[in-house]
Amino acid sequence: MAQRDGDQLALVMGDVDMVRALGVAGISSAFFGFDDDAGRLSRHVRASLPWIDQWERQDELVEALLAFARTQPDPLVLCPQTDATLLVASRYRERLAERFRFALADAELIEQLVDKGRFQALAAERGLPVPPAQRLRPVAGGPPPALEVPFPLVIKPLTRTPGWAGLAGSSKALHVLDDEDFATVWPELSELPTELLAQQLIAGPESRIESFHVYVDESGAIAGAFTGRKIRTFPLDYGHSTAVEIVALPDVAQLGRDVVGRLGLKGVAKLDFKRDDGGRLHLLEINPRFNLWHYPGAIAGVNLPALVYADLTGRGRPPVAAQPRRIAWVDPLQDMRAAHASGVSPLAWLRFLAGCRAICGLAWADPAPFLRGKLWGAISRRAVSRVRPGRAGPIGPREPGGAPGSSA
Repeated sequence: MAQRDGDQLALVMGDVDMVRALGVAGISSAFFGFDDDAGRLSRHVRASLPWIDQWERQDELVEALLAFARTQPDPLVLCPQTDATLLVASRYRERLAERFRFALADAELIEQLVDKGRFQALAAERGLPVPPAQRLRPVAGGPPPALEVPFPLVIKPLTRTPGWAGLAGSSKALHVLDDEDFATVWPELSELPTELLAQQLIAGPESRIESFHVYVDESGAIAGAFTGRKIRTFPLDYGHSTAVEIVALPDVAQLGRDVVGRLGLKGVAKLDFKRDDGGRLHLLEINPRFNLWHYPGAIAGVNLPALVYADLTGRGRPPVAAQPRRIAWVDPLQDMRAAHASGVSPLAWLRFLAGCRAICGLAWADPAPFLRGKLWGAISRRAVSRVRPGRAGPIGPREPGGAPGSSA
């Protein structure tokens, strides 16, 4: 579907997968992301904004967004895809509303969902099925605190934390098996500048993480939804998604709708659950923003970004599949490493890759993001690392500020 002259742009604050989800519906984008992000190279991108740190320079970023939007004939549809851009959009929503349209959850609810400690309290208040957890307050040089959560457990920062990557690498959490393990890791944890969350571990691989994806319109009705599960992450434990699939999970959909209703949540959201050995679902987190799953979701027949765009621009909604097709998405450069670490043979991985309908950054009609952005970028970084060891930048997806991260 070709875009008509004069149609509003969507401003994607994220990555190439979000650009492509909109492009599937014939919607063009303006792009805000890292200067070397592959999304800037997509044929669906009509304009690119220079990079401004989304955590440290938020006032400046808002002014730059408004300055760009004032050059456009119509308001832009704002699509935040990371925690940082979500918080910018929410906290500055009154100012941004001058030239942007957006579908966001309630401001206070967003703050509660992004902060892991506040989310834990909210879940207890609303009776949501989250694993037991407690907040930990690091004190440099202090002894390990008494734990109320049984081992094994995971420890993760409540919010973005400088220094976390130095401790955990690109993993989102640390696995702590017992008291001895906790005593060993605590001296480093105690030096971190933010609070932590210790949460009971739900045993099992990352492939047991299953998700509910939804868009709730302004009236409170669910306009579209689908479910999916992770196939692989890198690192293998608490890593970032490298392969996922859209698949029918009726119990996940039912529980997801129930949680959304209890919270009165509106806008776009992803609810992550983990299935334990007995098949019970545990709610791990809720991300009230856009994410990489929307691209395979669009191919599967439920294009949530296009539904949001239609509502915000007054256009007719695109059709929504009653039964989304089963679709796999892969980030091949990252999943190749994840598959190798998982013991998957090269031949088996190539067969999997050949069956994927959604490939991060790659489409035959839009090859530049993968060939010039991802592939050439990876080759260049590898070459630099061989010449100057330790100087190459991160290969994986990045959060604002340059730290490893994910929009998954």
